[in-house]
Amino acid sequence: MNPASRPRLLTPSSPDLAAAGEILRSGGLVAVPTETVYGLAARADRDESVAAIYAAKGRPSFNPLIVHVADLAAAQAIATLDTRAKALAEAFWPGPLTMVLPLREGAPVAAAVTAGLPTVALRCPAHPVMRAVIAETGLPLAAPSANASGGVSPTSAAHVVTSLGGRVDAVIDGGPCEAGLESTIVGLREGDRWQVLRPGPIAADTLAQVLGCAPDPVISQAIEAPGQLASHYAPGKPVRLDADAAEADEFHIGFGSIAGDATLSSSGDLIEAASRLYALLHQGAAASHPRIAIAPVPETGIGAAINDRLRRAAA
Repeated sequence: MNPASRPRLLTPSSPDLAAAGEILRSGGLVAVPTETVYGLAARADRDESVAAIYAAKGRPSFNPLIVHVADLAAAQAIATLDTRAKALAEAFWPGPLTMVLPLREGAPVAAAVTAGLPTVALRCPAHPVMRAVIAETGLPLAAPSANASGGVSPTSAAHVVTSLGGRVDAVIDGGPCEAGLESTIVGLREGDRWQVLRPGPIAADTLAQVLGCAPDPVISQAIEAPGQLASHYAPGKPVRLDADAAEADEFHIGFGSIAGDATLSSSGDLIEAASRLYALLHQGAAASHPRIAIAPVPETGIGAAINDRLRRAAA
């Protein structure tokens, strides 16, 4: 595929969903909206299809992919779920929660999906378009964010086209993504230990209510889930955080009482800020200013996930 060309643009209509299913079954790549961000989907059981994801994104092969499944039964065909995993699935699936679980022997997953690890990252998405595509293919789908590796994640079809161009066969335009931040990733350890490997829309204290104990701090530097690279979500120009005011050469992203050139949320609503974060990073990247400054965002609730993405964008 030619990166300078444009992918086929599809709608969520039945004929277009059937077309997307055919592309995926034949080994192609389709960008699909989820409730978090747009995902670059390929069948998870075929080596060459998964390799196409890595090639299209320019993604390091040591960075594993999330596999999207239709339901708990489909997850159990791929991974071993203990009572804690089943409780989390019952509470948060379908939804923006990914679990890193022991890979089941003989699971229908290409080795490149797990980057050689004995675990696999699984999510059951809630977005009706992604669920329809999974149903149409009848396959588990590997689907990282549909953008060039390390760049700002896409929350609209236009973001995908700008970032990937003809490196993707088709894009289903399902409108803007609701959550705007990638899923929370949880690693379940031996005993009752667990860790948040990537903050997301479901906060750690919400997970703790189901799991019955607080998470362990993440101390391992090993990459075992997406979004753990120190530098990630970068807009391609320097980013300065906790900026109450901007310098003359900075595009200023505001929050709350700090208006900026554009604001995550003038009312200080963290949910709104999460949904607008990547769109404004894209706007900052396209601005004439050579640098980006971002107002302080509280660490409470989903603010922890927003700040996680901002720190990696600034790294």
